[in-house]
Amino acid sequence: MARPADDDGFDPAWSARCLLRAVRVGTLATSAGGHPFASLVTPACAPDLSVLMLLSRLSPHTRHLMADGRCSILVTGTPETENPQTAPRVTLVGSAAPIADEALLHRYLAIHPYASQYAGFGDFGLWRLTPAEAQVVGGFARARRLGASDLVPAADAVAAIATAAEGIMAHCNQDHPDALAAIAGPPGNWRMVTVDTDGFDLARAETVRRFAWAAPVGTAAEIRGELVRMTRAARA
Repeated sequence: MARPADDDGFDPAWSARCLLRAVRVGTLATSAGGHPFASLVTPACAPDLSVLMLLSRLSPHTRHLMADGRCSILVTGTPETENPQTAPRVTLVGSAAPIADEALLHRYLAIHPYASQYAGFGDFGLWRLTPAEAQVVGGFARARRLGASDLVPAADAVAAIATAAEGIMAHCNQDHPDALAAIAGPPGNWRMVTVDTDGFDLARAETVRRFAWAAPVGTAAEIRGELVRMTRAARA
């Protein structure tokens, strides 16, 4: 169970989940002969918040992970001021392993559509980083350490939304494209390409935007309520 929010409203677990699902780039730290090795990667979160990465076996960091899957990834948001220390950020620590899962690869490519150009190359494969703990910084002098159980969404909620996801996306894309465009902001043919306990992604060509719910959800009915709320707010 996630810790309650601080007196000033900072909820470290929710803030971390929203940031992890929204970012499109991160820094992966692997071990190279006992030395840390940092690499730029393009992560995407699975429904259960594990981190997906499409990696090439030709890259040093992939070879490091093949020898030792223990790693961490740092993701960073936008600073509140000119001081970079005011940026929200999460360091996620865990273990990564290759995974052959067409549904997770489809989700990864929905979030990073440009990656379809090389996803089929023989040296590329999908990896999943399973969280063990996280260091969450909500800005200057605001840090919390969370265990995996404090951070990840409830398994029953993940399963319920996963079961309903295809139907939700098909319904929204077919029957409510105007509502999706209103939420997205800029005009265009926006489509819902992911949905989970914490929010959803809208895509227009290779532009993908993440939108968070007001709070975690666990049923299709709650998602409908959130989409109605967000559409009304966008049109107000």
